[in-house]
Amino acid sequence: MGDDNNPGALRELETRLARARAGETLGADRPEPGAEPPKTALGVAMRVSVELVAAVAVGVAIGWLIDAGLDTGPWGLVVFVFLGGIAGILNVYKLAKGLSSGPGYRRNDDTDK
Repeated sequence: MGDDNNPGALRELETRLARARAGETLGADRPEPGAEPPKTALGVAMRVSVELVAAVAVGVAIGWLIDAGLDTGPWGLVVFVFLGGIAGILNVYKLAKGLSSGPGYRRNDDTDK
């Protein structure tokens, strides 16, 4: 803290700041923070399949646990397989509509009100 009046350190800081500001202009071609990230067809297809399979698998697991715990036969499994399938389809619908994107990755449209 004794270097408060050191002009050499101040000049060094100014040059570092100038270099950092020059580096900001190099990244001007980056997309703005609210822009949609680029998606490949393979990535979207993988996400759709994982959403569907995971939802049905969770439904099967919950249905099997309910049937094993309450001795209800196949009815818990049947009900939760259908509920898992519906949940998976809703997740895919949200993905297709763009509602499942994280904050900051959607465009602010006035029509979504």
